[in-house]
Amino acid sequence: MEELQLIAQARSHGSAVAIRSGVDEWSYAELLDRSTDLASALLADGDDLSEARIAYLVPAGFDYAAVQWAIWRAGGVAVPLSLSATEPELEYSLTDSQSSCVVVAANFAEKVSGLCERLNLRQLVVEEVAASCGETASLPVVTSDRRAMILYTSGTTSKPKGVVTTHANIEAQIGSLIEAWKWESADCIPLFLPLHHIHGIINILSCGLWIGATVEMFSRFEMTVILARVVERAYSVFMAVPTIYLKLIQTLDAMSESERDQIVEAFSEMRLMVSGSAALPASVHEKWFALTGQKLLERYGMTEIGMGLSNPYDGERRPGAVGQPLPSVEVRLKSDGDDVVGGEDESGEIQVRGPGVFLEYWDRPAITEESFDDGWFRTGDVAVRETGYYRIMGRQSVDIIKSGGYKLSALEIESACLDHPAICEAAVVGLPDDTWGEVVALAAVLSDGGELSLESLREWCQDRLSKYRIPSRLVVVEKLPRNAMGKVTKPAVCDLF
Repeated sequence: MEELQLIAQARSHGSAVAIRSGVDEWSYAELLDRSTDLASALLADGDDLSEARIAYLVPAGFDYAAVQWAIWRAGGVAVPLSLSATEPELEYSLTDSQSSCVVVAANFAEKVSGLCERLNLRQLVVEEVAASCGETASLPVVTSDRRAMILYTSGTTSKPKGVVTTHANIEAQIGSLIEAWKWESADCIPLFLPLHHIHGIINILSCGLWIGATVEMFSRFEMTVILARVVERAYSVFMAVPTIYLKLIQTLDAMSESERDQIVEAFSEMRLMVSGSAALPASVHEKWFALTGQKLLERYGMTEIGMGLSNPYDGERRPGAVGQPLPSVEVRLKSDGDDVVGGEDESGEIQVRGPGVFLEYWDRPAITEESFDDGWFRTGDVAVRETGYYRIMGRQSVDIIKSGGYKLSALEIESACLDHPAICEAAVVGLPDDTWGEVVALAAVLSDGGELSLESLREWCQDRLSKYRIPSRLVVVEKLPRNAMGKVTKPAVCDLF
C-alpha cells in the first residue's frame, strides 16, 4: 500500500531507537505500532478522516510523535496545541480550526474536558486507547498533496492565523534540511523546544525521525539533566534558541574550571550546533566559540516557509548573518518601491518561493492572497545581502515581538489588556533585551480613578495570557502618541520607556 514518505522511511529503520525519554526508549517499529492503534481509534467506523482537523494536547515524548503520525495516517490535519495555553487561547485554536476531536494525554484531560463538552468535540485519551486497543482498521491512502498540519502564528491582526502545510510542503522542508545539515541515522539530538512551533516539530523531530536518528525528548530545558547527558556524549547535534545559549554561557561561567572543562570538551565534539527562532547576538556567537570551539550555525525561517536561509554546514558561519538560501528555496529582496533588489548592501523585504512554502492561512483567503506577490511569499522581514550572506535588519511590521524564540502579536496582547478594568487604552511594543531578544512592554492610559502596578497587571494576566505573552514592563501615560490619522505610533511608544 502506498503511504506517506515519513512512514515509509520509518519502516526502513525498524528496531533502531526513535524516541528516548528519561530511561525509556522506543523503536521505530513501536512508534509505527502505536500510531496504527491511535489512527484506528481516530477513524472509529470511518475509512478516512478526509482532512478533518484533529487537535492534540500531548507533552513531549513517545506519545506526542505517535499521535502526530496517527492523525496523518488516518487522513487528518494535525493541530498541535500549546501545553501552556490558557482556556480562551485553546478555545480560539479549536474553534478557528473547526477541530472535530481533541487527542489528549491523561494528565491534560481535565484541562480540555470542559471545552470539549461545551464545544461538542470528541475527546480521545491516549492512554485509554493504548490500554484497550482492539482490531486495527484499514488505514487510508494519504497523498502528499493533502493538508497535513495547522500551526498557529501571531501576525499583525489581533488574532493568530492558522498556517496550513501539506504533506508535500513538510517533506520538502525536511529534505532541504537533511541535505543542508547532513543529517545521519547515527545522530542523536535533544528536543526541549515547544512542540506547537515549527522549530521543534520540523527541524528536530521530523528531520530526526525521517533519517533514522534518535530524538531524546524533554518537557522543557532541564539544564542539569541535559548538561549531564552532554558530558556522557549522548548527542551529536544540538539545536536551541539564543536565550538558551546565553543561559548556558552564564551557567558555565559560574562553574569551577574542572567542571566547566568537561562540559566544554563534550560540546566541542558535537557534529553540529544550531541557533534559531530569534536573532543571535554576535557577542553570544563569539563567546560560545571562545568557550567551546563551536561556531553556531544560525538560520532563518518562519512557520509559513519552514527554513529559508542558513549559514553553511561547511564554510564560513558568519556572526550576525543568516547565510544563504537552502536547497530548493528561492529568495529575493523587494524594495519599498516594489523593485527587486539585486545588488550587494541593498535592503528589501525577504520574499520566498519553493515547495516548502505553506498552502494557505486557514479560512482566510483574502489574507492568503495579500501575503503573496506573484507566487512569492512576503515574509514582512527586511534583510540586506552582504558578500553573498543575508543579514536580517528588522521587520516591516512593528506589531510583531520576537521574545525567547516566540513570535508574539502585540495587537493580541493589547486586546487582552484592554479587558482590564483599569485600562482604557493600551499599546504593546517589544523592547530590546540581551536575554530574550525582546521583552513585552505595555504603555497604558488608565480609566478615571484607575490604578495599576506591573505586579498587579502580571497577576491579572495569569489566566488570560500565556506566560511568555505577559508584559514585563509597564508605563502609565496620560495619552498615547498618535499620528495625524489617529493611529498609535509604535516607535514613539518605545521612547516612553
